[in-house]
Amino acid sequence: MTSIDWDALADSFDQEPDHGLLDSAVRMAWAERMRDWLPREPSQVLDLGCGTGTLALLAAEQGHRVTGVDLSPAMAGQARAKLAGRDAEILVGDATRPPVGERTFDVILARHVLWLLPDPGEVLRHWASLLRPGGRFVLIEGVWSGTGLAPARLMEALAPLTERVHYERLSADHELWGRPVDDERYVLVAQAARPGRHTEVVDVHLILRRGDEVLLARRSGTGYGDGLLNGPSGHVEAGEDVRAAMIREADEEIGVELAPDDLKVALVMQHRGPGGGARIGWFFEAEYGRGGEPYNREPQKCSGLSWHPLADLPDDMVAYCRAGLEAYRAGERFLIHRHEDHDPIVYAPDGPARAVPLPATTGGVLHHIELWVPDLPSAEARWGWLLGELGYAPYRRWEHGRSFRRADTYVVIEQSPGMLPGAHDRRAPGLNHLAFHAADRTALDALVARAPEHGWTLLYGDRHPFAGGEDHYAAYLEDPAGYEVELVAEATPVVRL
Repeated sequence: MTSIDWDALADSFDQEPDHGLLDSAVRMAWAERMRDWLPREPSQVLDLGCGTGTLALLAAEQGHRVTGVDLSPAMAGQARAKLAGRDAEILVGDATRPPVGERTFDVILARHVLWLLPDPGEVLRHWASLLRPGGRFVLIEGVWSGTGLAPARLMEALAPLTERVHYERLSADHELWGRPVDDERYVLVAQAARPGRHTEVVDVHLILRRGDEVLLARRSGTGYGDGLLNGPSGHVEAGEDVRAAMIREADEEIGVELAPDDLKVALVMQHRGPGGGARIGWFFEAEYGRGGEPYNREPQKCSGLSWHPLADLPDDMVAYCRAGLEAYRAGERFLIHRHEDHDPIVYAPDGPARAVPLPATTGGVLHHIELWVPDLPSAEARWGWLLGELGYAPYRRWEHGRSFRRADTYVVIEQSPGMLPGAHDRRAPGLNHLAFHAADRTALDALVARAPEHGWTLLYGDRHPFAGGEDHYAAYLEDPAGYEVELVAEATPVVRL
């Protein structure tokens, strides 16, 4: 039957005694059976092919949180009306591939659904991936006048997916059907395998930097976080390492062909989504321009790409991605981010903080550099551009200063009221210059070409780019206040100038 067929049946569907359970004796009979089939403790129940939501309502009344899925918008509408005010949600979608994203459940409930499908075994294999370890199937089926699904066939399909299957014949319980029946009706309650050694999904996320901006994609048609912004990301596949997975995902999602050397590890996070299992996320950083211009290569999963300031991220983001980017901007390297089941998938500005940074060894690592400048606004324009191009993000602002952070290190520029008069002289005792890594020769050349637009002058132009030696590919820039910066693409031991 098609969804239109089911829509046409929606108004009269509950008139059947075992559909609407309008008779109190029939309703009580189903409630007692459901109490036996479902876990005693409150659980997450996925009701597939939920129809008008009658069994979903019984499960909700018994303290379970129910997610119902039905192909028919009319059926789903009636189910929503029945479950209004309950801890439940009803989704319109195909029960064979329910639109629940990466959520998992304690129970998968289906009544008179599998017999309609051409390959119940394949459907069960997918449903099994939605069950938590130790979860259960509750499958109500039958054989009517030669049509239907024989219990032996269904038990055979369940055998490799579960550790035990309980068969219960329902035909003789006339109160379930509101009348005597002479065909075969039954339920199989099948227990999924108990947890063995702990395993977690590994996924990868791309932080593509364009100065102080990052690239985000708006999810669409995935069943998880649709309508929300998220970074390019995906799962590590069998046989892949995390770097190879990131290269593949970047190509598949945004058409960017990255090389291994284009990627730098930015953050590792253990995450648990609402109602889901734990996973490990590897966040990689890459610079814009590497691998080509990004474009939306998966329009069936993404409605568009957009750039956003790292220091001013939008709220309509997947909370997982938002937590990763905020930790990256703050210089954190390792993070735990675990949702409670009732938390939303979307970032909640006023919600409870779920991110727990884990300290890493930092002894001896440069913490920050502070430069006192004579004119803060002009210094902010020059240094803000240069540091942004080098991957630093705006960090803090106060009346007399600004800071820019990358990983564990930040640079401060400050026009302090306590500054003594006089200009900076890099040749006097004290700081001579700051040196930063450039990504490679191409990136360095691009920075040198644009530097004059932002107030920087190239030093030692007659010897550029080998002013530091024939094997030292670098650029030396100076700003009007007399501060010198060295940008290094390929370096040998420092040559004193």
